[in-house]
Amino acid sequence: MALHFVDDAAGSARPGDVVTLTGAEAHHAAAVRRVRVGEAVTLGDGRGAWLSGTCASVAPREVVVEVTERRDEPAPARRVALVQALAKGDRDELAVQAATELGVDEVVPWQAARSISRWDSAKAEKGRARWATIAREAGKQAHRAWLPEVTGVVSTRELVQRAGTSHLLVLEPTASVALTALDLDGDDRDVLLVVGPEGGISPEELQALDAAGATLVRLGPTVLRTSTAGPAALALVNAALRRW
Repeated sequence: MALHFVDDAAGSARPGDVVTLTGAEAHHAAAVRRVRVGEAVTLGDGRGAWLSGTCASVAPREVVVEVTERRDEPAPARRVALVQALAKGDRDELAVQAATELGVDEVVPWQAARSISRWDSAKAEKGRARWATIAREAGKQAHRAWLPEVTGVVSTRELVQRAGTSHLLVLEPTASVALTALDLDGDDRDVLLVVGPEGGISPEELQALDAAGATLVRLGPTVLRTSTAGPAALALVNAALRRW
């Protein structure tokens, strides 16, 4: 399978054009992945454009790709988002990486009441940018035509407001309803999978989300880590929505 790279210029390129990778993307192609002249690669802009081409020249700071084919992938009719509570260590980042590989369309960092990690005003943009970088790299590895959007961090109050327009599925081990029992294919709203931090979602947060119309669901008889729950639920949702 050809290596895949992401560059904004891919959005307007057509067969016969050239796309020049520079900066970090060129370094990654030339020094890390060690592409060679004549090697087939694919390019995208992360917003649906998909180009096939061959490397015309390769240097550490510039890789030139001649475009031979283009197709445009439509965006999913229904978006699936991961609302991931901030977690200690790299557990939230592992969830973002895996969810991106599994096809999530949006990642929403959530400052939950029991989140040990805190993103204050000084850390919020840095944290969002870090998650966006993880999503970008995972999307390239997975050869995705569309990369997920990573939003700014939200509070519980802001999360509750999204229940009016989206189908919020809150992962809660004590819930009476199994995720696999839901008929997601019969609902045309976007799906938001809400995952709590290591200590779980607080009773007050569960009550607020439930009152707003969210559905509390369980995955199975075991309690999964915050890094595992979201990707596991996403796999089930992908199957239910016939995305897989």
